[in-house]
Formats: sequence, structure tokens, C-alpha cells
Amino acid sequence: MSLKKWQDLLPGGYIAEKGNSKNYETGSWRTFKPVFEGAKCTHCLFCWVYCPDDAVIVKEGKMLGFDYEHCKGCGICAAECPDKQKCITMVLEHQN
Repeated sequence: MSLKKWQDLLPGGYIAEKGNSKNYETGSWRTFKPVFEGAKCTHCLFCWVYCPDDAVIVKEGKMLGFDYEHCKGCGICAAECPDKQKCITMVLEHQN
């Protein structure tokens, strides 16, 4: 395998093809991870709508949890969860 010259590289942040996020596991980037409390959830699916990594698992209109292999721990899901519910909390991934 030979390395590309810098002139042949795509600009940073450029996505060459749509729908390819499933090819990239970003879970190892996390410092914090979302934890789901199903009993509090009203299944508004705001978390699913706003998740940039398609890491929210939804089946038959209900939020079931997270795909931690693709969740990078950005916290958008927890921030968008309605104030009354707060069924998603961010917790430290690893404690030393």
C-alpha cells in the first residue's frame, strides 16, 4: 500500500458518498456515553432525529437504546431530550 500525496487527499470533513456512516465505527472516541432510561421515555424520537451518527436504535416507533459502536458521545441526544423526560443522561465512559 502506498501513501497518497497531499494533493490527492480530499479536504478535511468532506464526505465523498452519502449514507456511509455505518462504515465508520466511532465508539472508541467517546469520553462520555448516553445511558437510556426507558421508563421515562415518551418516544418523541428527538434523540433519533438529531443524532448525527444514526446511533439511536428505533423499532416500530419506539426508542430502544444506542448503537455504541457508532455513538461518539457528543451528547446531542441528551440535550434534545425534552426537559420533563430527561431519559438520556451522559455518563463517564471509563473511570481510572
